[in-house]
Amino acid sequence: MSEDEDEGLTYSEAGVDLEASEAATAALVGAAGEFEGDYAGLVDLGEQYLALATDGVGTKLLVAEAIGDYSTIGIDCLAMNVNDLVAQGVEPVAFVDYLAVEEPDDEMAEAIGEGLRRGAEEAGVALVGGETAVLPDVIKGFDIAGACAGLAPKEAVFDGEAEVGDALVGWPSSGIHSNGLTLAREAVTRENEYTDPFPPNPDRSIGEELLEPTRLYTHLLGPLREAGVSGAAHITGGGWTNLTRLGEHRYEITDPFDAQPVFEFVQREGNVDDEEMHRTFNMGTGFVAALPESDAETLADETDGRVIGRVTESDDNGSVGVRGLTLS
Repeated sequence: MSEDEDEGLTYSEAGVDLEASEAATAALVGAAGEFEGDYAGLVDLGEQYLALATDGVGTKLLVAEAIGDYSTIGIDCLAMNVNDLVAQGVEPVAFVDYLAVEEPDDEMAEAIGEGLRRGAEEAGVALVGGETAVLPDVIKGFDIAGACAGLAPKEAVFDGEAEVGDALVGWPSSGIHSNGLTLAREAVTRENEYTDPFPPNPDRSIGEELLEPTRLYTHLLGPLREAGVSGAAHITGGGWTNLTRLGEHRYEITDPFDAQPVFEFVQREGNVDDEEMHRTFNMGTGFVAALPESDAETLADETDGRVIGRVTESDDNGSVGVRGLTLS
């Protein structure tokens, strides 16, 4: 291992500066104008909202391309969008995708389309078409993004604000999902190939483990509404700091779900410290909701969740306490 590889890897060193990314997003939003909604933009239709969300799959695409397996990418693209609508308290209704390629590839397109279909069936969302663009002067390889539309009565939309004293109920992730892959890829390829066996489960390759598709949380929407959830967080880019989007409180996580073996593998291979891991990845918990403590156990019991912590007062602009770390 070289001297550079001996040093702990960070997301920024791998190629993604979160602070710069957030600043650029803020600049775009500032120039375009403010809009209502957090995880999705909300359009006032009178008695209900039309919600729109858009997202892609990021550099997870490069793993798919490296091992020639495009069967899960469509699920990821759809899941990243519908999960954001669920976090807003909105029922996803319809999805449209945009596939940009360097050159046409029928087999790849068919595999991606099959993944979209599977994801849409599980989420109960209609696929209403899409666009494929051949852009050899712009795209090297391919990219896919999508947009999801949803509807909700105004009173059903989560206000997005946790209250001091609320309990936090969490649900497990399926693995890395579709965030932090730039760091994960850099870490695992220091001394491995994507086609190498994944040490905790040699029946799968490292690439297959990284491509485990994003879990869908659409089945939670009904129970979340019935339980009187005030706000929810989809644990995506920024990792556990997503909880601070629910207000400037202290989020004490006392019983998170165990991180899957892929996280330990990424951390070890990249010598990534604990704080960087929790700022980048979901670390085993993919979705969190805040609600009154009296209703939390019932919600957890009716779903596949559990009470993972509570909301307390904060002396700063909001922080998360998890596994001995403080993130803000």
